[in-house]
Amino acid sequence: MTPAQPSADHLLMFLEVAREGRYTRAAEKLGLSHVTISRRIAALERTVGGKLLLRVPGGWEMTPLGTRVLAAAERLDDVMKSLARETLSAPGIEDVVRISNPTVFGVYVAAPAAARVHKRHPGVRVEILSALKRPAQHRSGVDLEVVLGRPETIQAEAYRMTGYTVGLYASRDYLRRHGTPTTLEDLVEHRLVYYVSSLLQVEGVDVGRRYLPTVRESVTSTDPIAHLAATREGAGIGPLANFVVADYDDLVRILPDEFALPMEYWLVAHPDALRRPAVAALVSEMARIAAPLEHAGSTAAAGSEQEVESSGRATTFM
Repeated sequence: MTPAQPSADHLLMFLEVAREGRYTRAAEKLGLSHVTISRRIAALERTVGGKLLLRVPGGWEMTPLGTRVLAAAERLDDVMKSLARETLSAPGIEDVVRISNPTVFGVYVAAPAAARVHKRHPGVRVEILSALKRPAQHRSGVDLEVVLGRPETIQAEAYRMTGYTVGLYASRDYLRRHGTPTTLEDLVEHRLVYYVSSLLQVEGVDVGRRYLPTVRESVTSTDPIAHLAATREGAGIGPLANFVVADYDDLVRILPDEFALPMEYWLVAHPDALRRPAVAALVSEMARIAAPLEHAGSTAAAGSEQEVESSGRATTFM
């Protein structure tokens, strides 16, 4: 009977735990839960037939077997990195990568990343599908899926791409005509620009129903780019992402201390998909573009007359 072979994913995860010294730090870096890390290490220990780590005060200590397995994991990591460099530098990559993501992520991250990958590898085509929904438990027809909030996944891995903050914004013209609210309760006298509530599939995004007092709506749309356009035209107060409004000085942040809703984009993918060079190249480029978005628009105008720094503090919404 052929002995079981250690999983490459488990070896690389063990390598990350060894480098970070703690399951929690490795989990944070990999975008996984520490429970998942613990399960994978336990599975690796069963495969190799012994303990790899022993708990000690302040962390973990390597066993002799762990030291030998770590050396193998380091060699595997070197091989994987070398293969990626050689493959991604080759001009002949041809593949079609399909990604499902929320519209805003597609506009600000996926589309620019796809363009950069295609310029380097003309044989790679990227198809971007706009969707704001819960992650599919059984992905079909897409290689990558970007969702809002940390997902529960089956037979796939989840990786945090970036965070951002949803704030309340209005145009200067709207505030001149209707006044600037000074409390959340004042919003009942205003109009909301946001999603069509009855069509939302992601509960945490339903800002109007979950986090604000009853506010009458003016313009609603399933397309968040329409929220930006309608808010800039003075249709009402729009909950918008910090990085979306960063380039628009005609929008004013209101009630920054009372309303700052933290959100996160997570990438869901099967490990096999991530081994494809074109998919790996797209993910790498998206991660590079997404990283600065968390801190974009860190300052915003408050009130209609003066500029102040937004606190960016998250209230107890989530």
